[in-house]
Amino acid sequence: MSDADAGAGDGSTDDVRWLVVDGRRWRRADPEIPEEAAARLLSHLGRGRSAVRAHRRRGEDPAPARRRVDLAKHGLGERGDPWWEQTPQERRRRWRDALEELDRLDR
Repeated sequence: MSDADAGAGDGSTDDVRWLVVDGRRWRRADPEIPEEAAARLLSHLGRGRSAVRAHRRRGEDPAPARRRVDLAKHGLGERGDPWWEQTPQERRRRWRDALEELDRLDR
């Protein structure tokens, strides 16, 4: 995922680790995630966010949908151990494990 894909230019800091929006600092996604894997993780993230909204509209507990959001964000490196502190092997394992678990949710 390139800096442009991660939101560079829109309130970003010079550091590839953080994005600043309205004075709040957000962790960027790991730029070393292959494009295909990043696209899959982002798809799961969007589906999870949509499901959270749908659960809330119906007055249901959004916890199952939040699980998908959390897994996707961990896979992207936006949550959990900072990706820049992980070895390349740990980074690969993080997004691969997240995708495996996210795909299991669809079965």
